[in-house]
Amino acid sequence: MAFHGSSRPTVCGNLFPGSELGHKYFCVNTTTGTTSTGGGAAIPQPHSNPASEVPSPAEMEPDRPIGYGAFGVVWSVTDPRDGRKVALKKMPNVFQNLVSCKRVFRELRMLCFFKHDNVLSALDILQPPQIDCFEEIYVITELMQSDLHKVIVSPQPLTTDHIKVFLYQILRGLKYLHSAGILHRDIKPGNLLVNSNCLLKICDFGLARVEEPDPSRHMTQEVVTQYYRAPEVLMGCQHYTSSIDVWSVGCIFAELLGRRILFQAQSPIQQLDLITDLLGTPPLSAMASACEGARAHILRGPHKPPSLSVLYMLSDGATHEAVHLLCRMLVFDPAKRISGSDALSHPYLDEGRLRYHTCMCKCCYSVPSGRVYTRDFEPPADRPFSHNYEQSMHSVWQGKELIHRFITEHQQGKRVPLCINPQSAAFKTFISAVRHT
Repeated sequence: MAFHGSSRPTVCGNLFPGSELGHKYFCVNTTTGTTSTGGGAAIPQPHSNPASEVPSPAEMEPDRPIGYGAFGVVWSVTDPRDGRKVALKKMPNVFQNLVSCKRVFRELRMLCFFKHDNVLSALDILQPPQIDCFEEIYVITELMQSDLHKVIVSPQPLTTDHIKVFLYQILRGLKYLHSAGILHRDIKPGNLLVNSNCLLKICDFGLARVEEPDPSRHMTQEVVTQYYRAPEVLMGCQHYTSSIDVWSVGCIFAELLGRRILFQAQSPIQQLDLITDLLGTPPLSAMASACEGARAHILRGPHKPPSLSVLYMLSDGATHEAVHLLCRMLVFDPAKRISGSDALSHPYLDEGRLRYHTCMCKCCYSVPSGRVYTRDFEPPADRPFSHNYEQSMHSVWQGKELIHRFITEHQQGKRVPLCINPQSAAFKTFISAVRHT
C-alpha cells in the first residue's frame, strides 16, 4: 500500500477493475429549461456524430444496471454535459399512496442534504415533467465501482489495513448521519459502496428516518436486513435509537474479519438464538423493552454463558484490539452499546484514520513542505436534518406538489437541466429492466 506523494495513490490496489461503460441518451434543454415532450435534443457521447440520423450500434448500446432494490433500480450512465460517468437511480411508484410519497420525499431531501465524503449524495435530479404527468423521479449520484458485499465474497485478499480503512470510513459516515439525527436502519455490506482505491460511501436511504426523541412513540420493526438486525428490533422493541446502526456495523466488522456472515439464520427467532449463543443469555434489564413473547422465548431456554472468545477465531486479524472494539459494538443492551462517535476514538482505528487522511480524503491536502491536516477528522453535520415538511403532507396530491416544487427549486441557478429522452433505445431498455425487478 502506497501512502506518499500528493496524487492520492491507491490504497488497496485494483480491487475490481471497472469495465468500459456504454452510452445513454438524455435530453438537455439549453434554452427554456422546460421538459421536452417529443424526445428532445438527443446529446450523444463526445466524439460521436450528432448529425447522424441513425445512431451507431455503439451509441445504442445501453448502459448496465448496477443495482436493484425494493425501491428502484440503479444504472450506470454518462452525463452528456461533461461526459462524466454517474449513477442514475429511478424511484418508481412514488405516488401510489401517502406513505410512499413521504418515504420518497424523505430520501430525496436527505440525498440533497448530505455533504460528507463517506455518505452518498445527489449530484442532480432530472427535470420533472408537468405535474399531471409526474409519476417517477430520477436522481443522479456519484458512480462507485462496487460494494462491500462483493468485496467480501470475492477472492480479493483483505488485509488488516483494508479492514481498518473500511471500518473507519463506515463509522465516520455514521457519525455524520447520527449527528444530523438520522437513523439509516439498513446498514449492510451491500449498502456500502466502494471504489478500487478503498474509498467508501454509505448509500440507500430508503428506510432511513429521523430519530424519534419520544420513547412512547412507536417505530416500525420492519427495518434492517435480518443478518444485521439488532437484538432489540428482533425482540419487538417499539422504540429504538441510533444504536441499531452500530450493531449492524459490528456485524459487518466481524464479517470483514471472517469473510462470512456472523449471524446467518433462517428466521428472526433463530437469529436471536445465534446472538445469545455468542453473547450469552441477557439479563432482564436488557430485555425491559422487549415484547412478552420474545422475552418468554429467551427465559424458557437454558441459560447460556457468553462465548466471546470464539471471536478470536474469525481470522488472524482478530487481535485483542479488534475483538475489544467488536465486543463494544455487539452488546445486547442498546443502552450499553458503544456509539459510533465513541467507536471512532478506539485505538484499533488509529491506523485507519491515519491512512485515510494521509492520501484518501478531500479534507486534507499536500503542500511541498508536507501534509496539511484538517482540524476535525470526523466532522458532524452542520445542522440536524428537518422533517417538518411532512406535517403538511395530508394527501398524495399534496405530496406530488411538494416534491415537484422541491425538485424545481433545487435546480434553479444550477447546471443546464437534464431530462430523460423517452424515445431513445437505451431508455426503453432501462424501463424494461425496471419492470422486471
